[in-house]
Amino acid sequence: KTSVHVTALDGLVNVNSLFTVAVFVGLSLTTPGQHSLENRAPCDAGVDVAKKLLVFEVVSFSFFLFSSLVAQGLKLAINLLNSKDVDEAFRAHINLKVLRFGMMGSVVGSVMGCLFLMLSMVNVIEIRLGMLSCGSKSSVHAAAALVALVSSALLVYISTAVYAFLH
Repeated sequence: KTSVHVTALDGLVNVNSLFTVAVFVGLSLTTPGQHSLENRAPCDAGVDVAKKLLVFEVVSFSFFLFSSLVAQGLKLAINLLNSKDVDEAFRAHINLKVLRFGMMGSVVGSVMGCLFLMLSMVNVIEIRLGMLSCGSKSSVHAAAALVALVSSALLVYISTAVYAFLH
């Protein structure tokens, strides 16, 4: 079981790393006072949207970092416990309650990071393509696709994590 846990934690850390890159890409693509591609002044995002973007990106990064650090801490504990007995390299004696609690904490951190990353990407869409309130078709379609796909993926991820937690 221990090797399965380590593999799951590795996957979580890898995904968090990819999302962290997305956070910085989102930050680099946006500058204050930028005009949208809609080419109508009322459709341009204001400073408040750029501020929300920055806040959502920082909070998202914080959740991903939290999740990754918890997962790395669990991996470290498992690996240190495994190193005590060379003959049983894949079976560590670890408190299952601590392991489950830590893994769920890491999952919750990833889910929250994804939610805030999604909110920040909606802000990027508004800055680049035009405000949603302006009725820009490109903005509405991009935001709708983003919210629908990310929400459905998060539902699958959460369902799987809860199932694994309970079984």
